[in-house]
Amino acid sequence: MAFFRSKTSVTTVVLQAAVLGIIFYAAHGLLVNTQANLEARNIASGFGFLSLESGMPISNSLLPYTPADSYGYAFLMGILNTLYVAFMGIVLATIMGILIGVARVSSNWLISKLAEIYVEVLRNIPLLLILFFTYSIALAALPSPQKSLIPFSGFFLNNRGIYLPRPMPEPGFWFVGMAFLAGILVAVLINRYGAKRHRETGRIIPSFFLGMIAVVTLPTIAWFLASTPLSWEFAVLRGFNFKGGLVIRPEFSALMTGLVLYTAAFIGENVRSGIQSVNIGQINSSKALGLPPGLTMRKVILPQALRVIIPATTNDYTSLVKNSSLAVAIGYPDMVSIGGTIIGQNDQAIEVIAIWMGVYMTINLIVSMIMNWLNGKVQLIGR
Repeated sequence: MAFFRSKTSVTTVVLQAAVLGIIFYAAHGLLVNTQANLEARNIASGFGFLSLESGMPISNSLLPYTPADSYGYAFLMGILNTLYVAFMGIVLATIMGILIGVARVSSNWLISKLAEIYVEVLRNIPLLLILFFTYSIALAALPSPQKSLIPFSGFFLNNRGIYLPRPMPEPGFWFVGMAFLAGILVAVLINRYGAKRHRETGRIIPSFFLGMIAVVTLPTIAWFLASTPLSWEFAVLRGFNFKGGLVIRPEFSALMTGLVLYTAAFIGENVRSGIQSVNIGQINSSKALGLPPGLTMRKVILPQALRVIIPATTNDYTSLVKNSSLAVAIGYPDMVSIGGTIIGQNDQAIEVIAIWMGVYMTINLIVSMIMNWLNGKVQLIGR
Protein backbone atom coordinates (compact mmCIF):
# COMPACT_ATOMS: atom_id res chain seq x y z
CA MET A 1 0.00 0.00 0.00
CA ALA A 2 2.84 2.39 0.89
CA PHE A 3 4.46 1.58 -2.47
CA PHE A 4 1.31 2.58 -4.39
CA ARG A 5 0.93 5.76 -2.33
CA SER A 6 4.53 6.71 -3.07
CA LYS A 7 4.07 5.96 -6.76
CA THR A 8 0.90 8.09 -6.89
CA SER A 9 2.68 10.97 -5.17
CA VAL A 10 5.56 10.85 -7.64
CA THR A 11 3.14 10.77 -10.58
CA THR A 12 1.30 13.82 -9.20
CA VAL A 13 4.53 15.78 -8.81
CA VAL A 14 5.66 14.85 -12.33
CA LEU A 15 2.32 15.94 -13.82
CA GLN A 16 2.38 19.26 -11.97
CA ALA A 17 5.96 19.89 -13.07
CA ALA A 18 4.97 19.10 -16.68
CA VAL A 19 2.07 21.57 -16.55
CA LEU A 20 4.31 24.30 -15.12
CA GLY A 21 6.90 23.57 -17.79
CA ILE A 22 4.30 23.95 -20.55
CA ILE A 23 3.10 27.26 -19.05
CA PHE A 24 6.64 28.68 -18.80
CA TYR A 25 7.47 27.49 -22.32
CA ALA A 26 4.34 29.15 -23.74
CA ALA A 27 5.08 32.38 -21.84
CA HIS A 28 8.67 32.40 -23.07
CA GLY A 29 7.54 31.84 -26.64
CA LEU A 30 5.00 34.66 -26.37
CA LEU A 31 7.62 37.03 -24.96
CA VAL A 32 10.19 36.20 -27.65
CA ASN A 33 7.61 36.51 -30.43
CA THR A 34 6.36 39.86 -29.09
CA GLN A 35 9.89 41.23 -28.83
CA ALA A 36 10.64 40.14 -32.40
CA ASN A 37 7.48 41.82 -33.71
CA LEU A 38 8.30 45.07 -31.88
CA GLU A 39 11.83 45.10 -33.32
CA ALA A 40 10.47 44.38 -36.80
CA ARG A 41 8.18 47.46 -36.53
CA ASN A 42 10.94 49.62 -34.96
CA ILE A 43 8.88 50.15 -31.79
CA ALA A 44 10.85 50.69 -28.59
CA SER A 45 9.41 48.89 -25.57
CA GLY A 46 9.30 50.30 -22.05
CA PHE A 47 7.50 53.06 -20.19
CA GLY A 48 9.83 55.92 -21.11
CA PHE A 49 7.13 57.46 -23.33
CA LEU A 50 5.17 58.44 -20.20
CA SER A 51 7.54 61.36 -19.62
CA LEU A 52 7.09 62.78 -23.15
CA GLU A 53 4.81 65.74 -23.88
CA SER A 54 1.36 64.50 -24.76
CA GLY A 55 0.05 67.32 -26.94
CA MET A 56 -3.50 65.98 -26.57
CA PRO A 57 -6.43 67.97 -25.15
CA ILE A 58 -8.67 66.44 -22.45
CA SER A 59 -12.16 67.94 -22.23
CA ASN A 60 -12.97 66.62 -18.71
CA SER A 61 -10.28 66.48 -16.03
CA LEU A 62 -10.56 66.66 -12.25
CA LEU A 63 -7.17 68.40 -11.96
CA PRO A 64 -5.67 71.24 -14.03
CA TYR A 65 -4.30 69.86 -17.29
CA THR A 66 -2.81 71.27 -20.49
CA PRO A 67 -1.58 69.54 -23.67
CA ALA A 68 1.96 70.50 -22.63
CA ASP A 69 1.79 67.96 -19.78
CA SER A 70 3.30 64.49 -20.14
CA TYR A 71 1.63 61.28 -21.25
CA GLY A 72 1.98 59.99 -17.71
CA TYR A 73 0.02 62.96 -16.33
CA ALA A 74 -2.58 62.60 -19.08
CA PHE A 75 -2.96 58.93 -18.18
CA LEU A 76 -3.37 59.94 -14.53
CA MET A 77 -6.26 62.23 -15.55
CA GLY A 78 -7.89 59.24 -17.23
CA ILE A 79 -7.42 57.05 -14.16
CA LEU A 80 -8.94 59.76 -11.92
CA ASN A 81 -11.91 60.06 -14.28
CA THR A 82 -12.38 56.29 -14.17
CA LEU A 83 -12.21 56.28 -10.37
CA TYR A 84 -14.67 59.18 -10.17
CA VAL A 85 -17.16 57.47 -12.48
CA ALA A 86 -16.81 54.16 -10.62
CA PHE A 87 -17.30 55.75 -7.19
CA MET A 88 -20.28 57.89 -8.19
CA GLY A 89 -21.79 55.03 -10.15
CA ILE A 90 -21.55 52.61 -7.21
CA VAL A 91 -23.11 55.12 -4.79
CA LEU A 92 -26.00 56.13 -7.05
CA ALA A 93 -26.68 52.61 -8.34
CA THR A 94 -26.78 51.32 -4.77
CA ILE A 95 -29.33 53.93 -3.69
CA MET A 96 -31.49 53.34 -6.75
CA GLY A 97 -31.10 49.55 -6.55
CA ILE A 98 -32.32 49.51 -2.93
CA LEU A 99 -35.38 51.57 -3.90
CA ILE A 100 -36.10 49.27 -6.85
CA GLY A 101 -35.63 46.14 -4.71
CA VAL A 102 -37.97 47.40 -1.98
CA ALA A 103 -40.51 48.44 -4.61
CA ARG A 104 -40.37 44.93 -6.14
CA VAL A 105 -41.71 43.38 -2.92
CA SER A 106 -44.15 46.19 -2.19
CA SER A 107 -47.74 45.21 -1.39
CA ASN A 108 -48.85 48.01 -3.71
CA TRP A 109 -49.60 46.27 -7.03
CA LEU A 110 -48.81 49.28 -9.24
CA ILE A 111 -45.46 50.04 -7.58
CA SER A 112 -44.43 46.39 -7.69
CA LYS A 113 -45.31 46.03 -11.39
CA LEU A 114 -43.56 49.26 -12.37
CA ALA A 115 -40.42 48.07 -10.58
CA GLU A 116 -40.68 44.69 -12.30
CA ILE A 117 -41.04 46.33 -15.72
CA TYR A 118 -38.01 48.52 -14.99
CA VAL A 119 -35.87 45.52 -14.07
CA GLU A 120 -36.93 43.37 -17.01
CA VAL A 121 -36.40 46.18 -19.51
CA LEU A 122 -33.11 47.59 -18.28
CA ARG A 123 -31.26 44.36 -17.57
CA ASN A 124 -32.14 42.88 -20.97
CA ILE A 125 -30.82 45.78 -23.05
CA PRO A 126 -27.05 45.99 -23.70
CA LEU A 127 -25.43 48.80 -21.75
CA LEU A 128 -23.80 50.12 -24.90
CA LEU A 129 -27.22 50.72 -26.48
CA ILE A 130 -28.41 52.53 -23.35
CA LEU A 131 -25.37 54.80 -23.57
CA PHE A 132 -25.96 55.49 -27.26
CA PHE A 133 -29.64 56.25 -26.63
CA THR A 134 -28.89 58.57 -23.70
CA TYR A 135 -26.08 60.42 -25.43
CA SER A 136 -27.21 60.51 -29.06
CA ILE A 137 -30.96 60.90 -28.64
CA ALA A 138 -31.93 62.14 -25.19
CA LEU A 139 -29.13 64.66 -24.58
CA ALA A 140 -28.64 65.65 -28.23
CA ALA A 141 -32.27 66.80 -28.33
CA LEU A 142 -31.55 69.54 -25.80
CA PRO A 143 -31.51 73.13 -27.09
CA SER A 144 -28.42 75.19 -27.93
CA PRO A 145 -26.81 77.42 -25.26
CA GLN A 146 -28.67 80.46 -26.60
CA LYS A 147 -31.99 78.68 -25.97
CA SER A 148 -31.07 76.92 -22.74
CA LEU A 149 -33.69 75.48 -20.44
CA ILE A 150 -33.72 77.26 -17.07
CA PRO A 151 -35.49 75.03 -14.49
CA PHE A 152 -34.22 77.21 -11.63
CA SER A 153 -32.50 80.55 -11.36
CA GLY A 154 -28.78 80.05 -12.14
CA PHE A 155 -29.32 76.55 -13.62
CA PHE A 156 -28.94 76.14 -17.39
CA LEU A 157 -29.55 72.96 -19.37
CA ASN A 158 -28.45 72.71 -23.01
CA ASN A 159 -26.61 70.40 -25.41
CA ARG A 160 -23.25 71.61 -24.07
CA GLY A 161 -23.99 70.39 -20.55
CA ILE A 162 -25.63 71.26 -17.26
CA TYR A 163 -24.43 74.56 -15.81
CA LEU A 164 -24.77 75.01 -12.05
CA PRO A 165 -23.61 77.69 -9.60
CA ARG A 166 -20.06 76.90 -8.45
CA PRO A 167 -19.50 77.14 -4.67
CA MET A 168 -16.54 79.41 -3.84
CA PRO A 169 -15.33 78.90 -0.24
CA GLU A 170 -14.06 82.01 1.50
CA PRO A 171 -11.82 82.44 4.55
CA GLY A 172 -13.50 80.87 7.58
CA PHE A 173 -15.21 78.11 5.63
CA TRP A 174 -12.91 75.57 7.27
CA PHE A 175 -14.69 76.38 10.53
CA VAL A 176 -17.98 75.15 9.03
CA GLY A 177 -16.28 71.99 7.78
CA MET A 178 -14.86 71.25 11.21
CA ALA A 179 -18.30 71.82 12.77
CA PHE A 180 -19.79 69.37 10.28
CA LEU A 181 -17.22 66.71 11.22
CA ALA A 182 -17.91 67.42 14.89
CA GLY A 183 -21.64 66.94 14.20
CA ILE A 184 -20.94 63.53 12.64
CA LEU A 185 -18.84 62.56 15.66
CA VAL A 186 -21.63 63.61 18.03
CA ALA A 187 -24.14 61.62 15.97
CA VAL A 188 -21.94 58.51 16.21
CA LEU A 189 -21.63 58.92 19.99
CA ILE A 190 -25.40 59.37 20.33
CA ASN A 191 -25.99 56.25 18.25
CA ARG A 192 -23.58 54.20 20.36
CA TYR A 193 -25.17 55.50 23.57
CA GLY A 194 -28.62 54.66 22.23
CA ALA A 195 -27.55 51.12 21.36
CA LYS A 196 -26.00 50.62 24.80
CA ARG A 197 -29.09 51.98 26.54
CA HIS A 198 -31.28 49.69 24.50
CA ARG A 199 -29.20 46.64 25.44
CA GLU A 200 -29.18 47.51 29.15
CA THR A 201 -32.71 48.81 29.69
CA GLY A 202 -34.66 47.83 26.60
CA ARG A 203 -35.66 51.45 26.06
CA ILE A 204 -35.24 53.12 22.68
CA ILE A 205 -34.17 56.73 22.24
CA PRO A 206 -34.53 58.53 18.89
CA SER A 207 -30.76 58.35 18.28
CA PHE A 208 -31.05 58.82 14.51
CA PHE A 209 -33.21 61.92 14.91
CA LEU A 210 -30.93 63.38 17.60
CA GLY A 211 -27.87 62.62 15.48
CA MET A 212 -29.34 64.40 12.47
CA ILE A 213 -30.06 67.44 14.65
CA ALA A 214 -26.38 67.50 15.68
CA VAL A 215 -25.19 67.12 12.08
CA VAL A 216 -27.39 69.99 10.89
CA THR A 217 -27.28 72.32 13.88
CA LEU A 218 -23.53 72.54 14.53
CA PRO A 219 -22.53 73.55 10.95
CA THR A 220 -25.46 75.99 10.83
CA ILE A 221 -24.25 77.74 13.99
CA ALA A 222 -20.68 77.79 12.64
CA TRP A 223 -22.00 79.15 9.33
CA PHE A 224 -23.49 82.24 10.94
CA LEU A 225 -20.59 82.69 13.38
CA ALA A 226 -18.19 82.79 10.41
CA SER A 227 -20.44 85.32 8.56
CA THR A 228 -21.62 82.91 5.80
CA PRO A 229 -18.15 82.18 4.32
CA LEU A 230 -19.35 80.93 0.92
CA SER A 231 -20.10 82.71 -2.36
CA TRP A 232 -21.41 81.40 -5.69
CA GLU A 233 -20.07 81.80 -9.20
CA PHE A 234 -22.88 81.73 -11.77
CA ALA A 235 -22.48 80.72 -15.41
CA VAL A 236 -22.91 83.59 -17.89
CA LEU A 237 -23.65 83.29 -21.61
CA ARG A 238 -20.81 84.87 -23.58
CA GLY A 239 -20.79 84.42 -27.33
CA PHE A 240 -21.75 80.88 -28.31
CA ASN A 241 -21.41 79.23 -24.90
CA PHE A 242 -21.56 79.77 -21.16
CA LYS A 243 -18.52 80.77 -19.15
CA GLY A 244 -17.92 80.15 -15.45
CA GLY A 245 -20.01 78.11 -13.04
CA LEU A 246 -19.90 74.36 -12.52
CA VAL A 247 -20.33 72.30 -15.69
CA ILE A 248 -21.48 68.69 -16.03
CA ARG A 249 -20.66 67.64 -19.59
CA PRO A 250 -23.13 65.58 -21.67
CA GLU A 251 -20.63 62.71 -21.98
CA PHE A 252 -20.38 62.36 -18.21
CA SER A 253 -24.16 62.70 -17.77
CA ALA A 254 -24.84 60.02 -20.38
CA LEU A 255 -22.24 57.65 -18.92
CA MET A 256 -23.53 58.03 -15.36
CA THR A 257 -27.15 57.68 -16.45
CA GLY A 258 -26.44 54.49 -18.37
CA LEU A 259 -24.27 52.88 -15.70
CA VAL A 260 -26.66 53.71 -12.85
CA LEU A 261 -29.85 52.65 -14.66
CA TYR A 262 -28.29 49.40 -15.89
CA THR A 263 -26.56 48.35 -12.66
CA ALA A 264 -29.49 49.38 -10.42
CA ALA A 265 -31.65 46.79 -12.19
CA PHE A 266 -29.29 44.00 -11.06
CA ILE A 267 -28.82 45.40 -7.55
CA GLY A 268 -32.59 45.71 -7.24
CA GLU A 269 -32.94 42.00 -7.93
CA ASN A 270 -30.28 41.27 -5.31
CA VAL A 271 -32.23 43.32 -2.78
CA ARG A 272 -35.49 41.59 -3.72
CA SER A 273 -33.99 38.12 -3.33
CA GLY A 274 -32.41 39.13 -0.02
CA ILE A 275 -35.70 40.43 1.37
CA GLN A 276 -37.59 37.35 0.25
CA SER A 277 -34.97 35.10 1.87
CA VAL A 278 -36.00 36.35 5.33
CA ASN A 279 -38.30 33.92 7.10
CA ILE A 280 -41.90 35.10 6.95
CA GLY A 281 -42.29 34.13 10.59
CA GLN A 282 -39.95 36.91 11.67
CA ILE A 283 -41.94 39.46 9.70
CA ASN A 284 -45.18 38.22 11.26
CA SER A 285 -43.54 38.38 14.69
CA SER A 286 -42.54 42.01 14.17
CA LYS A 287 -46.11 42.80 13.13
CA ALA A 288 -47.41 41.03 16.22
CA LEU A 289 -45.13 43.21 18.36
CA GLY A 290 -46.63 46.30 16.78
CA LEU A 291 -43.58 47.47 14.85
CA PRO A 292 -44.45 49.85 12.00
CA PRO A 293 -43.57 48.68 8.45
CA GLY A 294 -40.64 51.10 8.10
CA LEU A 295 -39.05 49.98 11.36
CA THR A 296 -39.65 46.33 10.46
CA MET A 297 -37.87 46.83 7.15
CA ARG A 298 -34.94 48.72 8.71
CA LYS A 299 -34.42 46.66 11.87
CA VAL A 300 -35.66 43.17 11.00
CA ILE A 301 -35.60 42.52 7.27
CA LEU A 302 -32.67 44.46 5.79
CA PRO A 303 -30.01 43.36 8.37
CA GLN A 304 -30.76 39.71 7.57
CA ALA A 305 -31.19 40.29 3.87
CA LEU A 306 -27.69 41.79 3.66
CA ARG A 307 -26.21 38.28 4.01
CA VAL A 308 -27.73 37.42 0.65
CA ILE A 309 -27.42 40.85 -0.95
CA ILE A 310 -23.74 41.62 -0.37
CA PRO A 311 -22.02 38.71 -2.20
CA ALA A 312 -24.13 39.16 -5.34
CA THR A 313 -23.79 42.94 -5.24
CA THR A 314 -20.01 42.64 -5.11
CA ASN A 315 -20.13 41.14 -8.60
CA ASP A 316 -22.32 44.01 -9.79
CA TYR A 317 -19.91 46.59 -8.40
CA THR A 318 -16.94 45.02 -10.18
CA SER A 319 -19.00 44.80 -13.37
CA LEU A 320 -19.83 48.50 -13.08
CA VAL A 321 -16.13 49.35 -12.82
CA LYS A 322 -15.34 47.30 -15.92
CA ASN A 323 -18.37 48.62 -17.81
CA SER A 324 -17.13 52.16 -17.28
CA SER A 325 -14.63 51.40 -20.07
CA LEU A 326 -17.58 51.83 -22.49
CA ALA A 327 -17.09 55.56 -21.93
CA VAL A 328 -14.84 55.50 -24.96
CA ALA A 329 -17.94 54.90 -27.14
CA ILE A 330 -19.45 58.31 -26.27
CA GLY A 331 -16.23 60.31 -26.01
CA TYR A 332 -15.81 60.60 -22.25
CA PRO A 333 -12.07 60.76 -21.50
CA ASP A 334 -11.67 57.85 -19.13
CA MET A 335 -8.54 55.75 -18.80
CA VAL A 336 -9.32 53.60 -21.85
CA SER A 337 -10.12 56.57 -24.07
CA ILE A 338 -6.92 58.43 -23.18
CA GLY A 339 -4.87 55.24 -23.41
CA GLY A 340 -6.28 54.59 -26.88
CA THR A 341 -5.14 58.02 -28.01
CA ILE A 342 -1.67 57.33 -26.61
CA ILE A 343 -1.51 54.05 -28.53
CA GLY A 344 -2.46 55.86 -31.71
CA GLN A 345 0.34 58.37 -31.25
CA ASN A 346 3.13 56.08 -29.98
CA ASP A 347 2.23 52.47 -30.81
CA GLN A 348 2.93 51.55 -27.17
CA ALA A 349 0.03 49.13 -27.09
CA ILE A 350 1.54 46.50 -24.80
CA GLU A 351 2.51 48.98 -22.10
CA VAL A 352 -0.82 50.81 -22.21
CA ILE A 353 -2.85 47.60 -22.11
CA ALA A 354 -0.73 46.41 -19.18
CA ILE A 355 -1.56 49.63 -17.31
CA TRP A 356 -5.27 49.24 -18.12
CA MET A 357 -5.32 45.70 -16.80
CA GLY A 358 -3.34 46.61 -13.69
CA VAL A 359 -5.57 49.58 -12.80
CA TYR A 360 -8.86 47.72 -13.34
CA MET A 361 -7.62 44.73 -11.38
CA THR A 362 -6.45 46.97 -8.51
CA ILE A 363 -9.77 48.84 -8.32
CA ASN A 364 -11.81 45.64 -8.33
CA LEU A 365 -9.58 43.95 -5.77
CA ILE A 366 -10.07 46.93 -3.44
CA VAL A 367 -13.84 46.81 -4.01
CA SER A 368 -13.86 43.07 -3.31
CA MET A 369 -11.80 43.51 -0.13
CA ILE A 370 -14.18 46.16 1.20
CA MET A 371 -17.27 44.10 0.38
CA ASN A 372 -15.76 40.93 1.85
CA TRP A 373 -14.96 42.83 5.03
CA LEU A 374 -18.53 44.14 5.16
CA ASN A 375 -19.90 40.68 4.47
CA GLY A 376 -17.80 39.30 7.33
CA LYS A 377 -19.19 41.91 9.70
CA VAL A 378 -22.76 41.07 8.72
CA GLN A 379 -22.18 37.35 9.07
CA LEU A 380 -20.60 37.88 12.49
CA ILE A 381 -23.61 39.86 13.67
CA GLY A 382 -25.88 37.07 12.58
CA ARG A 383 -24.28 34.41 14.80
